[in-house]
Amino acid sequence: MIIIAGPTAVGKTEIAIEVCQNIGGQIISVDSRQIYKFMDIGTAKPTPEQRELIKHYLIDIVEPDEYYSAYQFRKDAIHAAKEILSVGKVPIFVGGTGLYIDSLLRGIFDGFPKDERLRSDLLQMEKENAGSLRKLLEQYDPQAASKIHKNDLKRTIRALEVCLKSGRKFSELQKEISPAGKFRLIILNRDRNELYDRINSRVEKMIEKGLIEEVESLLRKGYTKELNSMKTIGYQEVIEYLEGKIGYDTMIEQIKKNTRHFARRQLIWFRRYKEVLVLHFSERENIVRTISQIVLEEAQRGLTFDGGF
Repeated sequence: MIIIAGPTAVGKTEIAIEVCQNIGGQIISVDSRQIYKFMDIGTAKPTPEQRELIKHYLIDIVEPDEYYSAYQFRKDAIHAAKEILSVGKVPIFVGGTGLYIDSLLRGIFDGFPKDERLRSDLLQMEKENAGSLRKLLEQYDPQAASKIHKNDLKRTIRALEVCLKSGRKFSELQKEISPAGKFRLIILNRDRNELYDRINSRVEKMIEKGLIEEVESLLRKGYTKELNSMKTIGYQEVIEYLEGKIGYDTMIEQIKKNTRHFARRQLIWFRRYKEVLVLHFSERENIVRTISQIVLEEAQRGLTFDGGF
């Protein structure tokens, strides 16, 4: 199966739509922000016209205040792929969320439900004694601690939660996971200055299309700034503007800057993958042809799913 990935604003959607038109495909979104309803402009969802042209899956599937994990994404993505295959189409995974891509390529462990009380207790421990959870994880599971950044409190708490609930090391349980199937990862990229120009232009267009009004509507619906969904780049800066903490021009510049930094982090994440095909937009006319050929070659070999879903 094919995953078309790349940094934000690189042009994944337009390429994927052309590929799908060539080979009879449908798109499965691999984006952790486009899953949310009512958040259209700031997450740069495919337009209604694009979604009418090619069917998209896993967009607008949860409310902004609903919890949605990479584990659930994996299940939903595989279900969508099977549905696409059942109607004689080819599933194309498209997006830039690294953890979602990992859940497909490597598998993901999420065998224990969240324990909010335990998480609250652990968080309180950290507040009272900064660094205590890191030391605790190093004691319980040194291997997991070595793979989790010392400042990544969210993943540290999750690892400790699993250790304490299961009585087993989180790192040991992770070794039992498996990929969702066989994938070919294709990374799209552009010249950095060109990518940054596209990001800046996209932010300006988002403001013109009504990003501020979209945020105001979400707040009126009762979705607060503390929600994970509302901490998305673009939304958090607009909220600061609406609260009078920053000016209009500062808001726009911060969205641009934070989006550029996000794109850079995405590219760093993609370097973790060893067997990838990188296609550069300097050869734009060859990208669709190359991906279409790869998809057709892989499809002829047959698509298979593992993971038991």
